[in-house]
Amino acid sequence: MDDERLRRAYPEINDRLCPFEKGILSTQAGCRRARRFCVAERLGVRCDTDAAQARCQSFLDLVRRQARFALKAVDRQAALTHANALRIQVGGLRGVRALLAPPTSPESPIDDIDGLLRAATTHFGDLGTLPWSAVIQQIAAYEGRRPPRRNR
Repeated sequence: MDDERLRRAYPEINDRLCPFEKGILSTQAGCRRARRFCVAERLGVRCDTDAAQARCQSFLDLVRRQARFALKAVDRQAALTHANALRIQVGGLRGVRALLAPPTSPESPIDDIDGLLRAATTHFGDLGTLPWSAVIQQIAAYEGRRPPRRNR
């Protein structure tokens, strides 16, 4: 299946897209609500509940709005690069984890996205009231995995 056909067919195949698909497929995050599937030799991630998907999408929308300066993104409607999408997803989750839990290694994977966001909602009352400066610090500090160096 070519990329364009897959791009058009993907919403029909995955009717409840996981907003954290990139973070999950990069193995930097996990979620008890995520279900992996294969399409044309490619992996995808689907959310198993509407409520969890809505909570995650709401969080990502908030983070993207708050992190424009850290990402040096001026255009609100422009698509994010893969690297910046990972920074938003993984860095944002690491920021929330840092607010809720005792210090852990920042590089350790997020175990359960849904559980983390539910805990944040319980603790702060609403995801919109998070102390965003702490979350943005984690986004700014996030560095993706570097490709291995090749010897020439």
